[in-house]
Amino acid sequence: MADEALATVLFLAMRLGRPLLLEGEAGVGKTEIAKVLAKTLGRRLIRLQCYEGLDQAQALYDWNYARQMLEIRLAEASGEAGEAGARERLSDDLFSERFLLRRPLLDAISPDPAGAPVLLIDEIDRADEPFEAFLLELLADFQVTIPEIGTIRAETPPIVIVTSNRTREIHDALKRRCLYRWIDYPDAAREVAIIRRKTPAVAEAMAAQIVGFVQRLRAQDLFKAPGVAETLDWANALVQLDAVDLDPGLIDGSMGVLLKYQDDIARMTGAETARLLAETRADMAARSHETRPA
Repeated sequence: MADEALATVLFLAMRLGRPLLLEGEAGVGKTEIAKVLAKTLGRRLIRLQCYEGLDQAQALYDWNYARQMLEIRLAEASGEAGEAGARERLSDDLFSERFLLRRPLLDAISPDPAGAPVLLIDEIDRADEPFEAFLLELLADFQVTIPEIGTIRAETPPIVIVTSNRTREIHDALKRRCLYRWIDYPDAAREVAIIRRKTPAVAEAMAAQIVGFVQRLRAQDLFKAPGVAETLDWANALVQLDAVDLDPGLIDGSMGVLLKYQDDIARMTGAETARLLAETRADMAARSHETRPA
């Protein structure tokens, strides 16, 4: 459910062959953008989930040491390991592509008959700064260097989506290599449309209540406001509870779907739930009155 600005920057990223950096709060749909883009284009999605301590061996490539050791043992058993020429051939063979384990980044720039994949580098802000520096060659030239083999360059660059929840600032050198888009929470009409598409069992009036309450909840002073992902989870939960209308007891009982911190839940249940629901209903009634024909 992309707006015009997001659709434009996605189009430019593909046409210009530039990575796209998406920043925004957790749960606003940054990862979903890459998933939908891959599905829409019929491309393979390759996802690199970032975390503290992520290094080159886990992100780019590694050697299959178990197979290499097995090859050495087989050569020793056959007597080939003792011959000078055979030893040299074995050494060269052990560090050939046959023993290379392609991790997500190398996999993304390898030839693919189905077309260049969509590479999702998810939550880059969780990785360390040295890993950002390591990414610069890949994002600038879509190539990587493996000392034992040489430089591998993408024949057709992948479509790269980089996401960040902005738990720390991303270095300028990485930002310069990317197009940029901030993903904010959707407005009420768009969020209702998202619920109706993702959870069609929810009636439109109920979807409007859900979104109205969630958007008021986001305006409160919370440690972590619910994202669109939590809105969808809550809508699905209410379907399972056969709910056709919101009430304070129902909301309090399912608040753990929306909020993930006990302090937030304790502040927003009871009287606060009733107040937010009353404001939601009053706002919906006012809008209904405004749109009613004279």
